[in-house]
Amino acid sequence: MALHVQQFFHDVLALPFDEHTVVGNAYYAAPQPNSALRLRIDFAPTIRHGEYDGLCLRVIHPDQGVLDTAILRFADHGTFARRDTARDLVAGRDGYAVIRDWHAHSSQPPWHDADGTGLRTAIEQYAHFWFPPPPTASQPAARPAAQPTPSTSASPRTR
Repeated sequence: MALHVQQFFHDVLALPFDEHTVVGNAYYAAPQPNSALRLRIDFAPTIRHGEYDGLCLRVIHPDQGVLDTAILRFADHGTFARRDTARDLVAGRDGYAVIRDWHAHSSQPPWHDADGTGLRTAIEQYAHFWFPPPPTASQPAARPAAQPTPSTSASPRTR
């Protein structure tokens, strides 16, 4: 079964980025207008083929490549807490806080019953760090920190 990536990002995460697209299994966004930086989000694989335990976020520059990478684990953000509780799965048990794309007989996407609230909040915080909103007219631009001036009373020592 496919991951249904487009649906996952639209239905579960509902990220606030106006400029975005899904290419293959990756979500790309331009969180800040006129910025060369892009945000790429993929599913983070485990050691098993077709199994994922989180999202991999990358900030990409067209000339410099990947500037930063962060992994957001489903378990850390409660994404599948409701599903895993209903299945009596706890940390350390097979299938806990993961999705798999090999359940061909299921009519539901592998992320069915996911709660994207925690992940969405973490992604927004990450994006805010790398893509801060431009200052508004009511919000002054940050001023550079004052540089210390050399003291005129100090004289160099000689031996």
